[in-house]
Amino acid sequence: MAQIRFNALQTALQRDIKKVEEAGRRSELFGKHVFNDAAMRQYLTSDAYQTIQAAIEKGDQIDRQTAGHIAAGMKEWAISKGATHYTHWFQPLTGSTAEKHDAFFETQSDGTVIEKLGASQLVQQEPDASSFPHGGIRNTFEARGYTAWDPTSPAFVYGTTLCVPTVFVSYTGEALDYKTPLLRALQAVDGAATAVARYFDKNVSKVNATLGWEQEYFLIDAALAAARPDIMLAGRTLLGHASAKGQQLDDHYFGSIPSRALNFMRELEHECMLLGVPVKTRHNEVAPNQFELAPIFEEANLAVDHNSLLMDVMDKVAKRHHFKVLFHEKPFAGINGSGKHNNWSLQTNTGINLLSPGSTPMKNLQFLTFFINTIKAVNTHEALLRASIASAGNDHRLGANEAPPAIISVFIGSQLTAVLDELEKVTSGKLSPQEKTELKLNVVGKIPEILLDNTDRNRTSPFAFTGNKFEFRAVGSSANCANSMTVLNAIVAKQLQEFKEEVDALIDKKGMKKDDAIFNVLREYIKDSKRIRFEGDGYGAAWEKEAAKRKLSNAKNTPEALKAKISKESIALFESLGILSKTEVEARYEIEVEEYALRIQIESRVLGDIARNHVVPTAIRYQNILLENIAGLQAVYGKTTTDFTEEPMQLLEQISSHIRDINKGVAQMILERKQANVLPASERAEAYCSKVLPHIQDIRRSCDKLELLVDDQLWPLTKYRELLFTN
Repeated sequence: MAQIRFNALQTALQRDIKKVEEAGRRSELFGKHVFNDAAMRQYLTSDAYQTIQAAIEKGDQIDRQTAGHIAAGMKEWAISKGATHYTHWFQPLTGSTAEKHDAFFETQSDGTVIEKLGASQLVQQEPDASSFPHGGIRNTFEARGYTAWDPTSPAFVYGTTLCVPTVFVSYTGEALDYKTPLLRALQAVDGAATAVARYFDKNVSKVNATLGWEQEYFLIDAALAAARPDIMLAGRTLLGHASAKGQQLDDHYFGSIPSRALNFMRELEHECMLLGVPVKTRHNEVAPNQFELAPIFEEANLAVDHNSLLMDVMDKVAKRHHFKVLFHEKPFAGINGSGKHNNWSLQTNTGINLLSPGSTPMKNLQFLTFFINTIKAVNTHEALLRASIASAGNDHRLGANEAPPAIISVFIGSQLTAVLDELEKVTSGKLSPQEKTELKLNVVGKIPEILLDNTDRNRTSPFAFTGNKFEFRAVGSSANCANSMTVLNAIVAKQLQEFKEEVDALIDKKGMKKDDAIFNVLREYIKDSKRIRFEGDGYGAAWEKEAAKRKLSNAKNTPEALKAKISKESIALFESLGILSKTEVEARYEIEVEEYALRIQIESRVLGDIARNHVVPTAIRYQNILLENIAGLQAVYGKTTTDFTEEPMQLLEQISSHIRDINKGVAQMILERKQANVLPASERAEAYCSKVLPHIQDIRRSCDKLELLVDDQLWPLTKYRELLFTN
């Protein structure tokens, strides 16, 4: 087995750097493979173009006849780009994308063939949905599910396939994907935010939630990764002693990008340009062989589609460069994990970012309204927001090596905190002219100046305000952004609805002026949500103790966190906004606890195999070498001597001790696994968390000790120093 490791290392060190030629300016390449506005103008009739624009901007329905014209134009455009097939591209609850390809090919009665994409094929298809997660919504024999075209996300050609973004629902109409509830949440926040924004500008008729994600990832040589069964099957290293040099010198962060990685990035960005994914930033992250890619922000639905597409494209491009991309939140112990920071804001159809202060007190009052309402929403629903980022992988990351803690809090900076403290002092009821003038000139009016020096990031905050947006930093790197974005937009929509009701009541029933009513409601929100604001370090027992005083939830693991999803409050929230029904919420909970248990189960099985079939045999082989050494020394110096045999004897005992602990641990882990497997889904997840996972950690500890004791020439698995510093 050790030979596999050294062969892999030799292969990695002898890699040639693949040359990448960038054809043309990025401005010329951008969106060339997207059925965007320019393509639609060229390939659609005027009526068809106007209809699809109305569907995108207003949500209008597209009739079948017009859909037929759109399908015909889309097909001709796709064929001009080299497409031979089409697919409904969707995002089931597996966490990855799904597609089934059909050819533009149809036979005629006279034996001839034509290339065809009709209205029915574009608008709706019926994939066999029986094997996708459904959380008990359907019986296995009820295999029917429908994919339905989402015209708000443009079709694109990837390779030789026209990909049509779609939603995925069951035969009875329940959402079986990430996109459907996201679209509903975006519609809810649009309606609620538009109503509030019209307090300040009557011309606002639509508000879009925007998202700019930051994708962190590791690049590992494919040969080195293939020599690790844990990386290939579980996506992370389940054992491996820390390298002597890791990230402690901070010399990788923002350093010169290694040539192989840079050429991978160049080809990836070329693909992204063609697919309309507006990637802009690339750099080394903190850990060795860790990198980050970030785009320009977009409308949230499109941004989510682009991130899902990007992860698929990254895998394909990485293979061409002989890399393995690791999206796992914590692929290596002891160094930084990977997140997917979600930068979220709200933008009006008039071009105003509602979380950006303006040049006048009125614009700043608008900013404060949305700023404070967002904080209040997070305060009210912090447990649900924590549940939205819960996963087996993220459990390892949260609270470790600069990652945010599992406790949700909001960071806004000391200067904005001072602003809210001033607003908290606003007089109850109508403000006097002097108070109003002083407030607008001395507090509200100065916000732009404050924000110039108040965009510093608190790296340990899970939800931080960073100048003109909130950054949800606790989202895991492998996650579909739609999960957290559905929850965030839902809670903000609900909060804005309640805000408008309270303000309107003060105006209508108490005769307050609009500004007075807004200030009065905001003042109460500031008081109510003080507990969620935290400016300090999110690590350690001190914050946990303080958070407990504030009655903030502290769900340390996924099974515990996910319970918030099925609380009465959460179900009522989703149902009141029309985002998810009780059945859909409960089904998603079942899917997520089942996935958690399965991931720990896979890791347990993989580690048991590696420990017993790779590590222990290697340790025994080294024991035999030590025994030969001891016997040889005794033959030369006599059996009673200890001067030269003491050290190898101690080494022999240490190895024997670790072998014993590994075998006992694996046996106990298997027993716990068998007992967990017969439990209902939620109890099974909790059992895997509390009973199986500790054995995984204990077995790893013993394996890692053996790695330090056993001869390097015998060790079968690529080591951390090789995985992290070969590039």
